[in-house]
Amino acid sequence: MASANTPAGGNELGDFLRSRRAVLDPQRAGFPDDGRLRRVPGLRREELAQLAHVSIDYVVRLEQGRTRRVSRPVLDALADALQLAPDERAYLFTLADVAPATPARRPGRPEVAPELRQLLDTMDNVPAMVLHRGMDVLAWNPAAAALLTDFGALAQAERNLIRLTFLDADFRALYADWPRAARECVAVLRMETGRTPHDPALAALVGELSVRDPDFRTWWAGHQVRGPRRLTKTYVHPVAGSLTLDVQQFTVDTHPEQFLVAYTAPPDSPSHEALRFLLQWSATPTTARDPHTPHQRRTGAGPA
Repeated sequence: MASANTPAGGNELGDFLRSRRAVLDPQRAGFPDDGRLRRVPGLRREELAQLAHVSIDYVVRLEQGRTRRVSRPVLDALADALQLAPDERAYLFTLADVAPATPARRPGRPEVAPELRQLLDTMDNVPAMVLHRGMDVLAWNPAAAALLTDFGALAQAERNLIRLTFLDADFRALYADWPRAARECVAVLRMETGRTPHDPALAALVGELSVRDPDFRTWWAGHQVRGPRRLTKTYVHPVAGSLTLDVQQFTVDTHPEQFLVAYTAPPDSPSHEALRFLLQWSATPTTARDPHTPHQRRTGAGPA
């Protein structure tokens, strides 16, 4: 399954168009049952061509990867015909851009600005991290380590939220609804690989997850995409119990490929109290903790 292992495979645009065409209901799209046998689910190529006001041959060439040069009006027409959500529409436009002929060199590991590290250090009561594209964890504060995991105990290559979500049993167990969280991870990764199709680190991540996790392989083939948005996640923490937290994402103007993520709970809510307890517990020296209180694996760490 080469397409799963290579996010920038030779026909990502065609794969995406076919996957979106396959999930549409022909009758709801305006094509009543004509008695002809449908060999595949969803719209036929000629039906998509009719809705987008393009030739069937053009749709065939796009889906077979024989062209990626698509004008904006045609892309808009295809997106409308496929009833794409905003994130899916943005992803389609990303895929249709002409990619460089040779892979771009990946720069060294991104540096986090000292001012941003200082901001993390001042957020004592808010778990927060600086992430890079593809959900690489570049820096974090002790509160984030207490909530999620001790990133400092991990090898640099393992400090990736998507990788941890699929391959780390303890991290996976934190999610009250792991399938939902994992699907969101796949959609985010799919969007990122569309934006940077020649990033070898992202290709390696997709390849590793495709080999090691069958759920990832299945969901990756679905071509779902998602951009940044406000999220609410529920964790089942071994120390603090259930916490439902708002996940806020903030872009870093000076480093466009980095963003700050913070986890908060409404004041006076049960989750706020549970988070406050967790942070107090993690700040207590190990020898002074109640031996009857369960211990989280790998808690407590400083910035990267």
